[in-house]
Amino acid sequence: VQLRASGGGLVQAGDSLKLSCSASGINFNTHAMAWFRQAPGKGRLEVAAISASGINTYTLRDRYSISRDSARNTVYLQMRNVSPEDTGVYFCAAAPTTRSLPSEDEYIYWGKGTLVTVSS
Repeated sequence: VQLRASGGGLVQAGDSLKLSCSASGINFNTHAMAWFRQAPGKGRLEVAAISASGINTYTLRDRYSISRDSARNTVYLQMRNVSPEDTGVYFCAAAPTTRSLPSEDEYIYWGKGTLVTVSS
Protein backbone atom coordinates (compact mmCIF):
# COMPACT_ATOMS: atom_id res chain seq x y z
CA VAL A 1 0.00 0.00 0.00
CA GLN A 2 1.30 3.43 -0.91
CA LEU A 3 -0.15 6.82 -0.15
CA ARG A 4 1.80 9.57 -1.87
CA ALA A 5 1.08 13.09 -0.73
CA SER A 6 2.14 16.05 -2.81
CA GLY A 7 1.50 19.74 -3.25
CA GLY A 8 3.19 21.12 -0.17
CA GLY A 9 5.65 23.98 -0.18
CA LEU A 10 6.26 27.51 1.00
CA VAL A 11 3.32 29.85 0.57
CA GLN A 12 2.32 33.24 1.88
CA ALA A 13 -0.55 33.97 4.24
CA GLY A 14 -3.74 34.48 2.28
CA ASP A 15 -2.76 32.14 -0.54
CA SER A 16 -4.60 28.99 -1.56
CA LEU A 17 -3.02 25.57 -1.64
CA LYS A 18 -4.21 22.19 -2.85
CA LEU A 19 -2.70 18.96 -1.60
CA SER A 20 -3.10 15.66 -3.39
CA CYS A 21 -2.73 12.11 -2.17
CA SER A 22 -2.54 9.27 -4.63
CA ALA A 23 -3.37 5.81 -3.31
CA SER A 24 -2.25 2.46 -4.65
CA GLY A 25 -2.47 -1.09 -3.34
CA ILE A 26 -5.93 -0.62 -1.84
CA ASN A 27 -9.47 -0.70 -3.12
CA PHE A 28 -9.87 3.07 -3.04
CA ASN A 29 -13.65 2.88 -3.19
CA THR A 30 -13.91 0.96 0.09
CA HIS A 31 -11.63 3.20 2.11
CA ALA A 32 -12.36 6.39 3.97
CA MET A 33 -9.60 8.94 3.52
CA ALA A 34 -8.32 11.70 5.75
CA TRP A 35 -5.69 14.38 6.11
CA PHE A 36 -3.80 14.92 9.32
CA ARG A 37 -1.42 17.70 10.21
CA GLN A 38 1.51 17.68 12.57
CA ALA A 39 2.71 21.15 13.41
CA PRO A 40 6.18 21.73 14.84
CA GLY A 41 6.27 20.60 18.46
CA LYS A 42 2.64 19.46 18.43
CA GLY A 43 0.73 16.25 18.10
CA ARG A 44 -1.07 14.95 15.07
CA LEU A 45 -4.40 16.59 14.28
CA GLU A 46 -7.11 15.44 11.90
CA VAL A 47 -7.93 18.33 9.58
CA ALA A 48 -10.26 16.70 7.08
CA ALA A 49 -11.89 13.39 6.28
CA ILE A 50 -14.13 11.94 3.61
CA SER A 51 -16.09 8.72 3.62
CA ALA A 52 -15.56 5.99 1.07
CA SER A 53 -18.72 7.04 -0.74
CA GLY A 54 -17.67 10.69 -0.71
CA ILE A 55 -21.01 11.65 0.81
CA ASN A 56 -19.79 12.45 4.31
CA THR A 57 -17.02 14.93 4.96
CA TYR A 58 -15.40 16.64 7.89
CA THR A 59 -13.10 19.65 7.90
CA LEU A 60 -11.42 21.36 10.81
CA ARG A 61 -11.90 24.79 9.24
CA ASP A 62 -14.56 26.13 6.90
CA ARG A 63 -11.80 27.31 4.56
CA TYR A 64 -10.69 23.71 4.03
CA SER A 65 -12.43 21.36 1.64
CA ILE A 66 -11.79 17.69 0.94
CA SER A 67 -12.72 15.75 -2.16
CA ARG A 68 -11.89 12.48 -3.82
CA ASP A 69 -11.59 11.24 -7.39
CA SER A 70 -12.20 7.53 -7.75
CA ALA A 71 -10.99 7.50 -11.35
CA ARG A 72 -7.59 8.72 -10.15
CA ASN A 73 -7.55 7.04 -6.71
CA THR A 74 -6.73 10.45 -5.34
CA VAL A 75 -7.94 12.53 -2.42
CA TYR A 76 -7.48 16.28 -2.29
CA LEU A 77 -7.29 18.90 0.42
CA GLN A 78 -8.01 22.43 -0.71
CA MET A 79 -6.99 25.16 1.72
CA ARG A 80 -7.98 28.76 1.13
CA ASN A 81 -6.72 31.90 2.81
CA VAL A 82 -3.96 30.00 4.56
CA SER A 83 -2.36 31.35 7.72
CA PRO A 84 0.75 30.42 9.71
CA GLU A 85 -1.42 28.11 11.85
CA ASP A 86 -1.70 25.86 8.78
CA THR A 87 2.04 25.17 8.86
CA GLY A 88 2.98 21.57 9.38
CA VAL A 89 3.52 18.21 7.76
CA TYR A 90 0.35 16.94 6.15
CA PHE A 91 -0.22 13.21 6.05
CA CYS A 92 -2.94 11.37 4.23
CA ALA A 93 -4.37 8.21 5.67
CA ALA A 94 -6.77 5.48 4.65
CA ALA A 95 -9.23 3.44 6.71
CA PRO A 96 -10.75 0.21 5.34
CA THR A 97 -14.36 1.05 6.07
CA THR A 98 -17.43 2.12 4.16
CA ARG A 99 -18.98 3.41 7.36
CA SER A 100 -19.42 7.16 7.50
CA LEU A 101 -16.35 8.78 9.07
CA PRO A 102 -14.03 6.53 11.07
CA SER A 103 -12.23 7.35 14.25
CA GLU A 104 -8.53 8.13 14.08
CA ASP A 105 -7.47 4.68 15.25
CA GLU A 106 -9.19 3.10 12.25
CA TYR A 107 -6.76 4.70 9.83
CA ILE A 108 -4.22 1.96 9.26
CA TYR A 109 -2.46 3.14 6.12
CA TRP A 110 -0.37 6.30 6.21
CA GLY A 111 1.66 8.24 3.72
CA LYS A 112 4.96 9.98 4.39
CA GLY A 113 3.58 13.49 4.39
CA THR A 114 4.18 16.73 2.61
CA LEU A 115 5.44 19.88 4.32
CA VAL A 116 3.43 23.07 4.17
CA THR A 117 5.02 26.27 5.43
CA VAL A 118 2.99 29.45 5.55
CA SER A 119 4.88 32.70 5.95
CA SER A 120 3.19 35.73 7.47
